[in-house]
Amino acid sequence: MIRIQRAGERYSGGDPEAGIDTRHAFSFGSHYDPDNLRFGALIACNEERLAPGAGFDEHPHSHTEIVTWVVEGELTHRDSAGHATVVGPGDVQHLSSAAGVRHVERNDGTEPLVFVQMWLAPAEPGGEPSYDVVRGIADATPYALPAAGAMLHVRRLETGERAALPDADLLYVHVVRGTVRLAGEELAAGDAARVSAERDLALLATGDAEVLVWEMRSASGG
Repeated sequence: MIRIQRAGERYSGGDPEAGIDTRHAFSFGSHYDPDNLRFGALIACNEERLAPGAGFDEHPHSHTEIVTWVVEGELTHRDSAGHATVVGPGDVQHLSSAAGVRHVERNDGTEPLVFVQMWLAPAEPGGEPSYDVVRGIADATPYALPAAGAMLHVRRLETGERAALPDADLLYVHVVRGTVRLAGEELAAGDAARVSAERDLALLATGDAEVLVWEMRSASGG
């Protein structure tokens, strides 16, 4: 089964007056939808746009694996575990909040910042917070998230190029930029597909594209 969610169907959030524009794929905050709480381990997929100087002040997280993909601009990260870094396009940032951590996310640059932030529920709560950044991740090197029974694949495609998708219990396909075709459906930037129990699927780029694909086990829920 393949369920498509168009970019225009996302929930609008953030704080536009403070330079924060957010588009939520799942039930989030005041936007409560009991039929759209999660897909597998994935409980949030937020498209964030921060104006120069805007950001999220220090706030807490717990029992959540937070993975961030920067589309353009630079994201400044600081957390209560002592990590401070700047994350750019092509980098994967992973903050495991475990039993509890506080962090700050800001656009300290002079250009707009666009990033996709994805939250996954760990199989087991608790533990010690951890932080990881992989610089310039390659398409052929998926990022494993064993705490959530998930793996992130990055697909960068030129027009006309095909890319096979992994055979998995669940796939979440998010189009970052460009256009692709999946099982006869045209997907554009901001569109996503939730795939259950399908095999031998592939993406066909109908324009130069960048796509994030989560491979998950059904045991995570959904």
